[in-house]
Amino acid sequence: MLLFRSEENVAAWSQQRHLPQGQILSLEQVWQLSQRWYADRLSPDFSGRSIEQVEAIFQKVGLSGSFWRF
Repeated sequence: MLLFRSEENVAAWSQQRHLPQGQILSLEQVWQLSQRWYADRLSPDFSGRSIEQVEAIFQKVGLSGSFWRF
């Protein structure tokens, strides 16, 4: 994950390196994703997530489209 000031900075960075532009998340989405993703990681009962559970977390944060599907 890379942090940028703006979408224009993302575009310039990608262009300078001849790389396709990846997905852009807002800071709010990153925060929401991290809260959901790591909320139960220290639980002794944690045993990973199914594909359906991962995709549900992505959808709750507003991450949709083929990039976010397994």
